[in-house]
Amino acid sequence: MNYISHTFSYIQYLFIRLAGVLYKLVPAYKAYDFGASITTLFYPVFKKRRQIAIDNILQAKITEDPKEADRIARLAFGHLAGHICEAMKADQIITDKNWLEHITLEMSESSRHLLFEEKDHPLMMLGGHLGVWEAGVTSMARIRPLIAIARKMNNPYVERFLNANHFRGKVTIVDKNKGLTPSVIKQWKRTSAIMAIVMDQHAGKKNGVRVDFMGRKAGTHTSPARLHLRTGIPVITATLIRKSPFKYTLIVNEPIRFKKTGDNNNDIKDFLTLVNKQVEKMIRNCPEQYLWAHKRWRPE
Repeated sequence: MNYISHTFSYIQYLFIRLAGVLYKLVPAYKAYDFGASITTLFYPVFKKRRQIAIDNILQAKITEDPKEADRIARLAFGHLAGHICEAMKADQIITDKNWLEHITLEMSESSRHLLFEEKDHPLMMLGGHLGVWEAGVTSMARIRPLIAIARKMNNPYVERFLNANHFRGKVTIVDKNKGLTPSVIKQWKRTSAIMAIVMDQHAGKKNGVRVDFMGRKAGTHTSPARLHLRTGIPVITATLIRKSPFKYTLIVNEPIRFKKTGDNNNDIKDFLTLVNKQVEKMIRNCPEQYLWAHKRWRPE
């Protein structure tokens, strides 16, 4: 890192620290509204991202009305900042003793048993940028250790700050650029952890295949499929939807029990198609809490 980039990174870090100090003045139950209102206020400024979101909503056929698509996009922008702000205050309200009082469970008995009872076996949880994924990581880590695959920050100062102040509990963040290394797989199995992977990040030809998602082909990472087909470790798709301040619904679909056919390439595509359909259904039920502004669908 050269002197200029080093200085710029440190200025970014100081700005975040200052914002964090000021944010402490915001009451916990006003955190979501605080974040959502600021982002909504600046919504017209983000012209490029706003148009991406509206186009994605229309092409996914959430609505055919551009005005309604704009309304959903505006709410989604607000929700992004709102739920992050609320997650930063969660430890003031939600504790290890009362956390289940803040979450309504919406799942079958088989899913509940797999998640809460079979703690001596590792589990793969797949989802998307839907609902309150920041609070979701901390919530799942209260059930058992959690390993989350995520992109790390380019700024080393900010990365260290987030590691120290972001997620709570038994959470291990793995850099998605390094992937599922043998040491990560070993830790996953040894600790019987939940492996949390978001499935709506674009994957190029090297790491993904194009399968249907929301009515269009999308580059989808194959590692969850290959891992499941190789190990047989159970898979569920899930999301945590916000209902009101610090009140959420944990939605978990039926466990995926995929039967291999012997054609590995087709098995991977069929597995990913099934996962995408389950994630898509959750998004369509709550489009205002989805990250429509990211470039999920790109040319091959």
